[in-house]
Formats: sequence, structure tokens, C-alpha cells
Amino acid sequence: MTAVSKVFSRRDLDFLLYEWLDAEALTARERFAEHSRETFDAFLDVSQQIAERDFAPHNRTGDLNEPTFDGERVTMIPEVGRALKVFAESGLIAAGFPAEHGGLQLPHVVQRACFLWFQAANTGTSAYAMLTSGNAHLLLTHGTEDQIRRYVHPMLEGRFTGTMCLSEPQAGSSLSDVATRAVRQDDGTYLVNGGKMWISGGDHELSENIIHLVLARVAGAPAGVKGLSLFIVPKKNPDTGERNGVVLAGLNHKMGYRGTTNTVLAFEDAVGELVGEEGRGLAYMFLMMNEARIGVGSGAVALGYTGYLHALSYARERQQGRPVAGKDPAAPPVPIVEHPDVRRMLLASKSYVEGGLALVLWAAKLLDEPSPENDLLLDTLTPIVKAWPSQWCRLADDHAIQVHGGYGYTREYPVEQFYRDNRLNSIHEGTDGIQALDLLGRKVIQKGGAGLALLLDRIRVTAVRTPELGAHVSKAADRLAATTAKLWADGDAAKALVNATAYLDAAGHLVIAWLWLEQLLAAEGKEGDFYEGKRLAARYFVTHELPRIGPMLDLLDSGDTLLRDMDDAWLG
Repeated sequence: MTAVSKVFSRRDLDFLLYEWLDAEALTARERFAEHSRETFDAFLDVSQQIAERDFAPHNRTGDLNEPTFDGERVTMIPEVGRALKVFAESGLIAAGFPAEHGGLQLPHVVQRACFLWFQAANTGTSAYAMLTSGNAHLLLTHGTEDQIRRYVHPMLEGRFTGTMCLSEPQAGSSLSDVATRAVRQDDGTYLVNGGKMWISGGDHELSENIIHLVLARVAGAPAGVKGLSLFIVPKKNPDTGERNGVVLAGLNHKMGYRGTTNTVLAFEDAVGELVGEEGRGLAYMFLMMNEARIGVGSGAVALGYTGYLHALSYARERQQGRPVAGKDPAAPPVPIVEHPDVRRMLLASKSYVEGGLALVLWAAKLLDEPSPENDLLLDTLTPIVKAWPSQWCRLADDHAIQVHGGYGYTREYPVEQFYRDNRLNSIHEGTDGIQALDLLGRKVIQKGGAGLALLLDRIRVTAVRTPELGAHVSKAADRLAATTAKLWADGDAAKALVNATAYLDAAGHLVIAWLWLEQLLAAEGKEGDFYEGKRLAARYFVTHELPRIGPMLDLLDSGDTLLRDMDDAWLG
């Protein structure tokens, strides 16, 4: 391993895991009793090693050589399969699963930290593992013992991969319009017919089988999401190896994540097995959807972070220009990191990616310490965990291109690919606008607003312990609470939600400001450049970034309904 990696920051992971979140204390819980700081570090070590050795080297190759389809099978560069084989053999794909199913019961927060290395090194290849893990987790929770044996265990062994099949060409994210049909057969199976679009990992030759989780409507079921059921539809019959009626109709070609096959699938009398009960498909699928949303937010952090590290390295090496006060044209140029505007972009990026990293690790830690309060907090904040990094950590990649100047948008430097890959995360697993509607329309008002109240209470407690910067954060928390109450005062959802995206941005920035205060407390009394960097980034975010929410909340408080009232004919 290199001492300083441009893929990700082990030093920051150690700080957040051990100095802030006290992940080592999780070993006192029965589920994690077999672990220790040493085993956590060993997993982090092997993750960095495999990510840098087996994933990062073909990141650009996979981007330039997309998977192809000749009408019969998908072909892709061989490095993808080799990397996933190493990943599976390391035990990482099953690391967080129960021991009775071949897992290692690694805490979610440590597993998330480990997987960030792979998302930063090669988001296209790592996507297959992320989807497979989510698929297996859903079936382990809602599947029968037989389904777990035939489908989950092979996935955790790395023999099968998994997908989620929700979207359709005519429906997109509007799942109430899903038209795929399922007809029950005498033997208890179902014949599934319909088309699915944008299915990541939907076809390839990387595994013995691909296990599709498909939302479909049983004949006679009611319209809307209440009529949806969930089915296991394998590419091949796991017992006979015969091809099922799952047909690859074509590949989509995206601007990023090019190493991940993105497919149009046709289900033609494909044999499927019902998961759980009919009519509860979307409720079951939300387990995988929410896990995927957190995974997307994590991936956005990883791509923003690696972009920042590449930009920082380049800014320290690139010699160009002279200080404003330097008048001697014969004087040597200085590293561009000395120029104030370059420092602005680097410091802003640092505050986004390190703040985003704290967010996804904190969310993972909530899963390791389940309680009614923690469950409510995670449910409330999942839209922010998905959407905030997708926007602001992508801005770190935008800054990385800018720091590189004219070189930044050339293919000779990796930062343009980081940006393209990261751009997709604002759409993956529900667009940012959908997350905004979920946050303001459901999450902050559910249970009488208990989730938001709990979050704001935690923010205020931290703010009191950090009075200088905390006063700004506490004031912002009070303002968000007041704005939320005002938006819902008359119960008019159409009016309350018209500017939901501004609400998501404001709430996200408030949460990140709070997490910077938390990091400030963890760094208190500690010396060295690393801790000074934490104090600098915390001060920057609270004083330069948090004020952005003022105009957002002003707009929300105004009751403006321009976006609802306009006529689309006026757009031209």
C-alpha cells in the first residue's frame, strides 16, 4: 500500500470510526463480540489493498471500453470479473451478514467504510457487488428458508449476482404505473411478462446466475402501488441451469458508470417465485431501495473524495503564476495551491467530502445500534443521505476539474471521469427531486414530526458544546423548525411541496454543519496538521456554506408558488 493514497483517505476513516463514532465500542454487543479493533483494521487494510490493486487499475479501461451486446451475449473487459472474484474470495461480500449464513457479522459502519474504497477506486465494477448485497439482504429478511438456501447463499459466496427491477420504459420512477404482469400457476410459481428499463447489472457473464427481484402486478390486483408484488426471477433455473424467459433487449449507454451493464430486459413467460405475500411488493422492496439510496450517497462521497485528493495532489505539484504581490516576471512560478481561488475550491471540496463521509458513516452506525429513536432518525434522514452527497460531493469533482484547468476536461486526467460517474448519482435510486418530496412530504411530518424534532434536539445539544460556531447552527435549526411548521400550517400539500428541493438543500446543509461540529469536538485538544485541517474545514462550512440556507428558507417562508402556477407554454 502507498503511504498516501489518492483513492481515499485511511486517516480520515480512522478518525471518524475510532475518534468520533467509537466503533470499537460496538464489540461489546453480542452480535459483534468476535471482533476487535484489530479485525476492523484488518478488513480496512485488505479493502484498501484490493481496491488499489484490483479495482483502480481498470477504472479508466472500463470507462473507455463499455460492455457490448452482439444479440446473444454481453462482452466486457476481463478485469471486471477478476476483480469481483477477488472481492468475493476475500469474504467482503458476506462480511456484514449473519454467521449462520456464512457471513462475518462485521458492523455496518465498518463494512461501509471498507466498501467506500471500492466505490472510490472503480464505481462501475463495485456496483455489481453493491446490488448483490442489497438483493441478498432483502431475501434474507423476507424470503423463505428455501429461497435463502437457493439464492442468498450463492450470492454471498460470489457465485450469483443480484439486481432490482423496478423501472419500466413508460413508468420511470412512477411505480404506481408498473405494468409488468404475473400469473399464478398450479405449482405455485408465477409467469412474469413485461419490460424493465435501466436495470443495472441486468445481464453479463460475470456470474453463474443473475437473480432479479421484479416488481409486477398479479392478475386481478388493484391499480397503484398497493397492487404490486415482488418476485424472484432468475436468469437461469438454479436447479437445472436452463435459461429462464429473461431476454436482454439491449444495453443503455450512460455518460458514467460505463463499466456497469445497464439493460433493457424483456420478461417473456419468465418463471418467478413470490417473495412474501401478494400486494406487499413495494413494502419489501423499500428495504433494498433504502439500502441502495444510502449506497448511492456513499458512492457520491467516494467519487467526490477521490476527485478532491487528485486535485489537492495536482495543486501542490503544478507550478503556474505568481503571487498577486509578486511583480518580478523573472521569479519562478509558484504551486497553484498558493493561489487564493484554488484554495477556495480545495477547502470547499474538503468540507463537502469530509462532511459527506461523516454523514454516511453516521447513518451506518445507526443501523448497528437499533432502537426506536435511531430507526426514526435514519428513516427521516435517508433522503438527505442519498441526495446531499449526490449534489455537493459532485461539486467537489467539478472543482477538481477546475483546479486542473485545461487538463481537467481531457481524458489524460481522471477527474473528468469522476465527474461523469458522479453526475449519475443525482438520478440513481430516485432523483434528488423525489428525495426532496419524500423528506418534506413524508419524513419530517411523520409521527407528528417526531423524527425532525429528535434530529433538531441532537443538533442543539452539540451546538451548546461548541458555542462559537454552534450559535450559528442552533439558529439555523430553529429557523428550519419554524419554516417546516409554516409550510404545513394549512395542510395544503401542493403549496407546501412546491419548493421542496430548496427545503432538502437547507436541511442537508444544516445536518452537515452539525456533523462538522461533531468532528470539531472529536478533534478538541489534539495537535497536528490533520486536526488543524478539521478545525479549518468546520469553520469554513459553518461560516461560508451554512449561510446559503438563509435565502432558501426565505423562499420557503414567502409561500411562493411560481413553479405551481406557471404555464409551461411560457417556457418557449
